[in-house]
Order: sequence, then structure tokens, then C-alpha cells
Amino acid sequence: MSSRRATAPAPAYVLHRYDWSETSLILDLFTRDHGRVTVAAKGAKRPYSQLRPVLLPFQRLLVAASRPAKDDSADILTLRSAEWAGGQPMLAGAALFSGFYLNELLMKLLARHDPHVLLFDAYAATLPALGAADDTLTQAALRAFEIVLLREIGLLPPLDQVSASGAALAAGLPYQLRPELGLVAGQADEAALSGRQWAAFQQALDHGALSELQTLCAQALPVLKSTLRGLLHYHLGSPRLRTRDVMIDAQQLMDVPVPPSSPSSPTP
Repeated sequence: MSSRRATAPAPAYVLHRYDWSETSLILDLFTRDHGRVTVAAKGAKRPYSQLRPVLLPFQRLLVAASRPAKDDSADILTLRSAEWAGGQPMLAGAALFSGFYLNELLMKLLARHDPHVLLFDAYAATLPALGAADDTLTQAALRAFEIVLLREIGLLPPLDQVSASGAALAAGLPYQLRPELGLVAGQADEAALSGRQWAAFQQALDHGALSELQTLCAQALPVLKSTLRGLLHYHLGSPRLRTRDVMIDAQQLMDVPVPPSSPSSPTP
């Protein structure tokens, strides 16, 4: 998507959309081949536009885009075509917040034009789990995606060795993943996972086995949720993501209490 000529249609998802004019949109797309890109969808808001019913979040698309004819250096590309590529039903309710949470992570942590094929495939495989009736499955899928994301953008240390020394983990001893130190020996009064568990996570990552990673996450949800929350917020530089604030506001309007560490909360 770097030349004036439109590329062949490639897989993509809509991460975010902004009004550009009365008839057009600016879209942030997560593409399999080109990473996160920003495109102008001219005329997409017109009632008769073929793009209008297609440019929806959480739906797999095939898109083609190119740079504007008069500006080879433009960072915002022009959307030439977009087609629905099949997929799951639209997310709703809590699943919708979970989906927007994933999108917010990608928007804030992914540089533009930096392709991550494995991360794209993990995103596509995670979306169906968000609408599952099994909350454990949903939470495990979210945690697994966070781990893959951190690994793909270089913010996750090796999980089979002590970060400071490079020494192999002792299978039966506890270890903690700390934002500023990496993997360290755990303290008795703090939540930790065993060396065996951390090494299993690393093995699943090395093999690209997302389903295995989700299974491992399901067995360690309380520790993983607090650990990954701290790691993500450390690198984001923000105490809380906007998605959680919106969720809290929505549930307060319905008089539904939101505990700080609700198991069903989509935030890390």
C-alpha cells in the first residue's frame, strides 16, 4: 500500500473510524500484509455508497488502497475498494467492549506500516471467543492475545529464563513478570506462576500455538490478569484505557456495579 497504484485486495479489519467530512471517513485499518494503516474512505457516508455497509469493526474485509495521485509521501492512503470477506456475527454487549479493548491496544501500541502477520492471525482467531458464553474462555482469549501482542512488538522478555541473568527457570519455583525488571524470582507473599508454567507459555509462543496458549491462560487467569495489566499500563504510560472508562460509564447508567477486578471485565 505504498505506491500510487492500488494494491491487490488484502485482508484487513477496521480498528477505528473518524468523520472526515459530511460524506467521507478516515479509517484506521489493521491489515495482514502492511500492519496498521490509515486510509481516507471518500464518499463512504453517502446513503448509496457500497462502502457504507461494509466498513464495520470486527468483520474481516478485503481492502485495496494507494497513495493520493499528487502526493507520494502522504501518510494517509486512499481507499480504493473494500469487500466483506466473511466472518462471525457482530459482537454485542460485553463482547463489544472486549473487541474495542483489543482495537484500542492495537491503536496505541502498533506503529503504522509495521506488519505483524502472526498478530493479525491471533486477532482474527480471538474475535470468535469474545462472544462465547463461557467467560473463562473469553478471558483466556484476551490474555493470550495480550501475550502475543507484547511478544510481537518486542515488549515481552523470554519466559523461560530469569531476565537479569539468563538462567533457566526452576520448574517448581515461583516467578513474577515485572514491568521494569522482567521475569524475576517470586516472593512468598505475592502472586506468581511456577517456572514450569512460564516455560510452557514460552513453548506455546515459539510454536505459534494460540489454542494451547489460551488453555494455559485459562489455568492461571487471576495472576495473569494483574500481571499483564501492570505490564501493558507500564508501556502505555496510562493508568487506565479509555475502553474501561466507557464500560464503567455504560454500566453505571444501567445501575450495574463494576468491581475493580471483575472477572468479566475486558480490560487487562
